[in-house]
Amino acid sequence: MKKRSRIWRMNQELSTVQLIVLFYFLASAIATLLLSLPFLHRDNVDLGFLDVFFTAVSAISVTGLTVFSTAETFNTAGYFVLAFILQFGGIGIMTLGTFIWILVGKKIGLKERQLIQIDQNRSTLSGLVRVMIKILSTIIIIEIFGTVILSFYFLSYFSTWQEAVVQGFFAAVSATTNAGFDITGQSLIPFANDYFVQTVNMLLLILGAIGFPVLIEVIDYLRGLHGKQYQFSLFAKLTTVTFFGLIVVGFVLILAFEWNNFFEGMTWHESFFYALFQSVTTRNGGLATMDVAEFTVETQLLLSVLMFIGASPSSVGGGIRTTTFAIALLTIYSYAKGNSSIKLFKREIHPEDMVRSFVVITTAALLCLSSVIILNLSEDFSLVEIIFEVASAFGTTGLSLGITQDLSSFGKLVIIFLMFVGRIGIFSFLFIIRGKNKADLFHYPKENIIIG
Repeated sequence: MKKRSRIWRMNQELSTVQLIVLFYFLASAIATLLLSLPFLHRDNVDLGFLDVFFTAVSAISVTGLTVFSTAETFNTAGYFVLAFILQFGGIGIMTLGTFIWILVGKKIGLKERQLIQIDQNRSTLSGLVRVMIKILSTIIIIEIFGTVILSFYFLSYFSTWQEAVVQGFFAAVSATTNAGFDITGQSLIPFANDYFVQTVNMLLLILGAIGFPVLIEVIDYLRGLHGKQYQFSLFAKLTTVTFFGLIVVGFVLILAFEWNNFFEGMTWHESFFYALFQSVTTRNGGLATMDVAEFTVETQLLLSVLMFIGASPSSVGGGIRTTTFAIALLTIYSYAKGNSSIKLFKREIHPEDMVRSFVVITTAALLCLSSVIILNLSEDFSLVEIIFEVASAFGTTGLSLGITQDLSSFGKLVIIFLMFVGRIGIFSFLFIIRGKNKADLFHYPKENIIIG
C-alpha cells in the first residue's frame, strides 16, 4: 500500500513532460534487457552492456546508429524483437499505450490524454484517442503493404520464402519507422541498382517522416469525410511544402556537388537515384544505397545540415523538425521585408510559434555544437566525421561515416544522449527541469535592449 502511495505521489509531483521522458527512459531500459537475452543472439556472440544499451536507445529513438552488425548479432527471433522495439520508438509509446489501454478496458482520463498530447506534440486534448487509433492503424496498414510487396519481390533475391518474408518484414518496418536498421549487413547497398526496391523504400520513408497529422488529413480528404470543400490545415500545407522542398533542394545540391566526383562516369539514372535516395534518407531514414564516406566533404556537410533539420513534427523522426526550419526562414524574410507578421496560405502564423522556432533552433545548435567540441576533444576522428555523427544522432537519422563502432565509451554516451534528446524533442528536453507551469506573480518595468 505504501509503495502504491509512493508511486501515486511521484505521478502527481512530476510534470507531464517529465513523465513522458521517464517512460522513454524506462522503455530504453526494457529494450536493453530484451536485446541482452542470449537466445536472441547468434552463436558465439558476446555483447557488452554499453553496446546493448547504445543499440536499445538507437532503436527506441529509431536512429539506426549501431556499434555492431545487426545481421551478424541477432537471429531471426532477435529480428522480430528488434522490429517490435522499433514500433514503440517510431509510432510513439503513448500511441501503442493507448491501444493497450483500450484492449484492457482502461478509462483514458485527463492525465493519460495530457501524456498523449505531449508525446504526439498535439496542440489540443480533444479527439486524441481517435487520432491515436488512426495513427496506429495507418502505420500498420502501410507496413503490411510494404511487407507484402517487398517479400514477394525478395523471392528473387533469397533462396527460401521464409528468408524473403523476414527480410521484407524487417525492411518495411525499418523504413516506415525511419529506423535505419537493416539485416542485410550492408543497408540497401545490395540494391544500389534495383530502382524498384529503392522506390518502395523511399515511399515508406516519406510516409513515416512526413507527419501523422498530414497522413490523417490526406486520408480524410480521400475518403471525402468533410465534403468537396475540404480545407487542409496550415500545418499540413506548410509541412508538405517544406518536406518535399528540402528533398528537392538536397537532391539538386548533391547532384551539383558530386557531378564531377562520385557521379563521374555514371549514367544519368544511376546519378539520379543515388542523389534522390540520399536526399530522402536524410529526412530521417538512415538507410543508404552507397557508402556516404565516398562523398566529398561539401556533400557530407550538406547531409549534416539536412539531418539536423530532420523530419516533420508528430512523425517518427527527430531533428529540429521541418516546420521549425520553415517558420524561422519565414520570420527572417518577413522581418527583412519590414512585416510584423507571417501571412501564408491565407492564414497568419501565431507570434508564439515564431519565438518557439528560434528557441528550438538555438537550443539544438548549442547542444550539437557542444557535443562536437566535446567529441573532438575525446575522439580521434576528423571534425567532419564528428559533425556528421552528431547531426545523425540528434536528427535520429542513423547515417554514419563509419566511426560509430570505434567511439570510446564516453563518446558512445554522448551519442546516446543526443539520440535520446532527438527522440523526445527539444521542448521536452527543456521542460525536464522546468516542472509544472507557474504563473508570474509580478513584473518589473520593461526596457529595450540594443540587439545586432
